[in-house]
Amino acid sequence: MTIVSHVSLSHAFLSRACSALALAACCTVPAYPQAVTLPPITLDEFFSATQLRGARLAADGTAAVIPTVTPDWKHDRFRHDLWLWREKTGAPTLLTSSGHDSAPEWSPDGRYIAFVSDRTLPVDEETATDKHDSDKHDEDNRTDRVWLIDPNGGEAFPLYREKLAVHGFAWAPQGADIYFSITEPLAKDRQDADKSQWKDVTRWREQEHGDVLLRIPLATALAGNVVVPLASHKDVEVAPNVVAYPKGATVLVHSNDEIEQIAPAPVGPSLAFNTRPVSHRVESMPNYEIFLWSGDGSTAKQVTHNDAIESDLAWSPDAKTLYFQVHAAGGALDAKYHDVQGRIYQLDPASGAVDRLGADFEGSWEGYTIQANGRMIAQGLAGTEVQLYSIDGKSSHRLVGVPGTYGDIDAAKHGNRILFSHSAISQPTELYASDDVEHLAAAKPVTNFNVLFTQRAPLQWQTYKWTTDDGAAAEGVLIYPPGKFGARNLRMLTLIHGGPADADGNRFGADWYDWAGLAAANGWLVFRPNYRGSSGYGDKFMAQIEPHLVSRPGKDILEGVDALVKDGIADAQHLTIGGYSYGGYMTNWLITQTTRFKAAVTGAGAVEHAANWGNDDLTADDAWYLGGTPWEKPDMYQSEAALFQFNKVKTPTHLVAGNADVRVSYFEGIVMERALQNLGIPHTFLVFPGEGHPLAKNPWHGYIKVREELKWLEKFSTQ
Repeated sequence: MTIVSHVSLSHAFLSRACSALALAACCTVPAYPQAVTLPPITLDEFFSATQLRGARLAADGTAAVIPTVTPDWKHDRFRHDLWLWREKTGAPTLLTSSGHDSAPEWSPDGRYIAFVSDRTLPVDEETATDKHDSDKHDEDNRTDRVWLIDPNGGEAFPLYREKLAVHGFAWAPQGADIYFSITEPLAKDRQDADKSQWKDVTRWREQEHGDVLLRIPLATALAGNVVVPLASHKDVEVAPNVVAYPKGATVLVHSNDEIEQIAPAPVGPSLAFNTRPVSHRVESMPNYEIFLWSGDGSTAKQVTHNDAIESDLAWSPDAKTLYFQVHAAGGALDAKYHDVQGRIYQLDPASGAVDRLGADFEGSWEGYTIQANGRMIAQGLAGTEVQLYSIDGKSSHRLVGVPGTYGDIDAAKHGNRILFSHSAISQPTELYASDDVEHLAAAKPVTNFNVLFTQRAPLQWQTYKWTTDDGAAAEGVLIYPPGKFGARNLRMLTLIHGGPADADGNRFGADWYDWAGLAAANGWLVFRPNYRGSSGYGDKFMAQIEPHLVSRPGKDILEGVDALVKDGIADAQHLTIGGYSYGGYMTNWLITQTTRFKAAVTGAGAVEHAANWGNDDLTADDAWYLGGTPWEKPDMYQSEAALFQFNKVKTPTHLVAGNADVRVSYFEGIVMERALQNLGIPHTFLVFPGEGHPLAKNPWHGYIKVREELKWLEKFSTQ
């Protein structure tokens, strides 16, 4: 077996010698005595991590707005805040404090930042007769709206006051207008008739209706920036048969689907937008298409017709080319639905011709940005690394970066500056800015939110490669307990990534889903296998999961475990396993295939595929993975399901699920728990109220999940 060592040190030892990002390149020299002097990360510290999502540069590159997600333990929720970084001052400062703000975008002139928030409308609280009136007003008017704020100071104000949830928004090229999409409002008489006839009954599909694309002048929003007395805050009276759009808005386009992203052309009046089904269920691929609006009329031209999910629209600076992406497992443009790795395309608006970019890259394109000079910079996943590349037509060129994972890249509209996140297994995620993409190691740090992790025992790791039974080369990552790098016969947790179109590698993780670092800090050697179906290893490797959704990847994983035991790295008497989402699928399957694991922890994983096909909001890929629908491939749906082999299970198993999960039904957890109960297998089942597939509602849920999973592994691994 092949082992490639990657030993990392804490920032604390090298911060004087290296820049925050260049550190990753300096940290391949072993220094074990220093490394083991630091204490391991604790559960409480681990869950204090700040998540960075979608930072944006101002047009001139001298400032950035940074969205963060942090736990608010006192109020049982996550905070979503915006921070402002300026080059001249350095350290980010808090821009908004409602805890409900995300998805920021700069105006072209840098005078305003627009963002999405479900914060309450500003009102004069003195007009409220009591606190009940104020609280009721807050609850009645909370919905996602576009808000604006002056980064130089002042309070945020709404683009409109009507209770209409925004789906997408964008600044017009000169900043005079804002485009946004909402569900097409119904006239009051229609709403009243529906309520009278149907009461609280949901008419599945039948009651769904599409979006409307609107435009509001910035001047109108500024004129409406006033605090409204609570007593006078009422809906504007309109005729009962008239649709009430936001005040001052112009209707541009009506769509049968939801309008997700809006991309105005940098010159001229036209814009592009992409759509998705109102239900957000991936059932019919034609609901996902790109449209062009020419700047007049009320119709838009559909310019794509395929079985792929287009996203991430962006224009070339001269507006002659529209770029878009299809993410991994988002279908493909060249044939009937099938999964491939992330791809980037360009579209000629005049002819409708579509060309694939960077086709020479065998990995998965994970994101991209367009620089002011028209150059495309993209994030490319290859094996265990996500690096930055320059793309020119069919060709790609890897830029000189440092080991780890680059993400959230954004380019200034003027100049050469780019903003990006970077992390590695032992380097927490932070943001960096660079004026030279050819010398990324010299990038300047923008944030230092997760410095605590650099003050704890760093994680030492290595890649691990093995050969599968059918001759395929497989790869994964081994993360060692602090101070035990290279040790033999370690107790091991095989922690399986979800997707399956994803890959574990040299990146930082600190949450309820990615807790390998915490498991290592608690004395586990963590094996993270990239099995058949993972991205970053070529389309063929990814496609070989079909139609054997769990049995083929299952063999890959077990063969990796066997190899680690044979090599004397893992202790055969102290093996455990776990995963969430597709990682839960695999965990559920593997405990029916072997009794070697002393304990299992699984979450949001299916045990059968027919009902899950009907429930899953990503049902198109379910049918592809199994070679067809349940009635077309009934034998495959049964043979690849763990439920029908549960009589083989002997492994004590800990289960978790969110009871509002629409991807992997809570029902799957109930079925599995009942089977384990019937078979007399030691188990426990935690249900998180109100949580969907990600545990994004209450930080205590993720905290409790991982706390109890670690306890379960500890309890049974020695029995």
